[in-house]
Amino acid sequence: MILNHLWGLYAHPKEEWHTIDARHESFRYSLIHILLVALIPSICAYYSAVHIGWSIGVGEPIRLTADSALMLSSAMYVALIGGVFALAYLAHWMAHTFGAEPTYTQTLELASYTSTPLFMVGFAALFPELWFVMLVGLAGLTYSVYLLYVGVPILMHIPEERGFIYASSVVTTGLILLVCVMTATAILWSSGFGPAFTH
Repeated sequence: MILNHLWGLYAHPKEEWHTIDARHESFRYSLIHILLVALIPSICAYYSAVHIGWSIGVGEPIRLTADSALMLSSAMYVALIGGVFALAYLAHWMAHTFGAEPTYTQTLELASYTSTPLFMVGFAALFPELWFVMLVGLAGLTYSVYLLYVGVPILMHIPEERGFIYASSVVTTGLILLVCVMTATAILWSSGFGPAFTH
């Protein structure tokens, strides 16, 4: 089963990381996991933007046209997948500094499984209240960072002290990637690719 680690990462993360480390699934397995889980925020965001409407504050909910929402959701899907691959590449590039010798597939496993709680936050978009999505998003981000700190020493086979610094470096690069995606989004929106609202 493609998503067989999902429950274990929530119920007993440390043991599940050891299971992931022992099996070391193929690149294809990690890719399918990312492709499936990244659908959650994209589909939920599309549905809420077109059919429910986002409540930002007072006033009527904000809805997008179906074409505009489809374009934004597709771009989100590509950006999420690209972000995971970029994070895996940067984690692989930094690994040698901390005495680890992982393959790219191992760092892709690390990136894909630690990003899973963030992707699961997408379900919160089905209740599109800004405060609610932000709270759930903060919880998802916190758990993703926790999974990273637990998983790095296990998957990279390095001591916990060195793993803590390595994981902190990965978190920093992840935040830089997030800023880059947000900047690219702002540039595209100002260049005429912004959302089209329904009236």
